[in-house]
Amino acid sequence: MTLAGEQTKESTARVPVHQQVYAQLREAVLFGELAPGQAVTIQGLIERTGAGMTPIREAIRRLTSEGALEFRGNRRVVVPLLTVDAIDDLIFLRESVETRLAEQAVAHISARQIARLEQIDSRLDEAITRGDVSAYLRRNYDFHALLYEAAEAPILLDVANSVWLRFGPSMRVVCGRMGTQNLPDNHKTALEALHKKDAAAVGEAIRQDVTQGMEEIRDALREGTGFAEMID
Repeated sequence: MTLAGEQTKESTARVPVHQQVYAQLREAVLFGELAPGQAVTIQGLIERTGAGMTPIREAIRRLTSEGALEFRGNRRVVVPLLTVDAIDDLIFLRESVETRLAEQAVAHISARQIARLEQIDSRLDEAITRGDVSAYLRRNYDFHALLYEAAEAPILLDVANSVWLRFGPSMRVVCGRMGTQNLPDNHKTALEALHKKDAAAVGEAIRQDVTQGMEEIRDALREGTGFAEMID
């Protein structure tokens, strides 16, 4: 899982154009810059990225295969709208996969990685204090991404990547409505457990963290809140 914002200009220049476009559009979905139910057009993405039609088509194909985008009739592509049933499935996956990743990370994570997690969590706290939803979402992702990378479990990591793409746009909407003060953050509990090398406690902290966030989305759907009306 690639940490958002960690690539240098030099390393980016070595990445093929189609991969750069995919990464750019993936982030737009992951962090809710493309909203649930929003139609996505090739021309619009060309204007957004400055890329040509071929890499845009390839990025759409990849993101569709990952469930981040969805083909509709008349060759339309949209960001999927989640249902309550879909949220329940995603909660099950997140509790299973991400808890396991967090537990496995304990056996492999270095002191340097834990220090980096603490830095990210500090920046997340600053985002919460500022009420900066965009920064909150990115720092929250960075924290989970780095922790899960440490697990050295590529199959589980691939599943986690796909799941995050499916709920990211809806999480942005819910966070935008709620503000940042009441958003879930069990990271400090996880960090304390990491220092103690307590795998079960790390897993439980992450399980609570991801479940609380998903339940916020589910509650919004059950209340009948239209996500389209919640977009800033």
